[in-house]
Amino acid sequence: MASDSALTDTAGKRDAYGALRVRDYRLFLTGHILSVLGVQMQTVAVGWQLYEQTRSAWALGLVGLAQFAPMLGLSLVAGQVADRYDRRKVLMYATLLGVVAAFGLAFTAARGQVWMIYACLFLSGTARAFQGPARSALVPQLVPRALFSNAVSWNVSAFELASLTGPALGGWLIALLGGAKWVYVLGGLGSVWYFAFVAAMTNKPYVAAAAEENKATPNWQTILAGFAYLSKTKALFAAISLDMFAVLLGGAVALLPVYAKDILHVGPIGLGWLQAAPSLGAITMALVTTHLPPFKQAGRALLWAVAGFGVATIVFGLSRNYWLSLALLFVTGALDNISVVIRHVLVQTLTPDEMRGRVSAVNGMFINASNELGRFESGAVAALTTPVISVVGGGLGTLFVVACIARFSPELRKYGALDGEHAKD
Repeated sequence: MASDSALTDTAGKRDAYGALRVRDYRLFLTGHILSVLGVQMQTVAVGWQLYEQTRSAWALGLVGLAQFAPMLGLSLVAGQVADRYDRRKVLMYATLLGVVAAFGLAFTAARGQVWMIYACLFLSGTARAFQGPARSALVPQLVPRALFSNAVSWNVSAFELASLTGPALGGWLIALLGGAKWVYVLGGLGSVWYFAFVAAMTNKPYVAAAAEENKATPNWQTILAGFAYLSKTKALFAAISLDMFAVLLGGAVALLPVYAKDILHVGPIGLGWLQAAPSLGAITMALVTTHLPPFKQAGRALLWAVAGFGVATIVFGLSRNYWLSLALLFVTGALDNISVVIRHVLVQTLTPDEMRGRVSAVNGMFINASNELGRFESGAVAALTTPVISVVGGGLGTLFVVACIARFSPELRKYGALDGEHAKD
């Protein structure tokens, strides 16, 4: 593990590549990139296959519900597991379950059974429910405390890089191969590599710091401890709530197949680029912020970023020009990157190690699961009204949530520098 003295260069500047100098973190990040790349390819394939077979926005909405259900039901238990057992092994076993789900989707592409697609997505959601807390709680154990923020930035950048190339590659492969089957296979192989890289990490247990409650028999009080901790950390609770509602209401991702086919009139390659545009924006923003000083007013930056996300979503919903739509999705990704980095740094620096699994589980329920529930909400509203009303209404809802959080959460509004006196063990 790198020492704190290795975190700065000879000029006394912060080492932007400090986390990457830690062997176990490099292995973790490499596997994570390959896994996310496969998942993003799989997401494009599922959306395209379902809409080709059903021509139904409702069917696209059910994709989110199928993955949200296990995440809602199992995330708290998964957080408890991450705080009691070796986080590396928990991540490995959950990744294997994701491999099974991906190969199951490949089978459904050959057989054409829609209900089996949802069954595999449910299995994928189960794997993600256990992956999330274990992965988030593991990172602080791979790098020194001083590198938390740096590692988070690399995590987000890697995720966005894979999210940029994955959809475009998935759309291109669907067009080239005439179907989704081999896209699912390649997605499964990405998770296989993730398992292999995590398995190659230093052979030592990555278990939460000793705490009396972690030694006791699990009960509802210990399982729900993440909620109790968040209720006492108001700035963190407000940040997570803000992101949850923004993703739930403001995301247009679920309806991109509809926009690609029926509104913007582009094919699967165009769909791939539409889904990649937010990630390109996020990567660009990550490169910019890496070379800028840390946010001095992180709370205000978060609020303005989410408000801008809502405005860009509204304009995207009204757009009929493919290039304008790409630009707007780029902007949503850039602004979302600011929000994600601030929130993840807050989660890691304001939470003690013995609580990270359960707090990360709550964070997963609020944010990661809202991605899937947001898909269901978008599809359901589009089916009852129109896709444009669904997207524009979601953007307006996001602006309303920002206004409420800004008004009723002075702790977040006044939060200062991420690396300042607010941070604590």
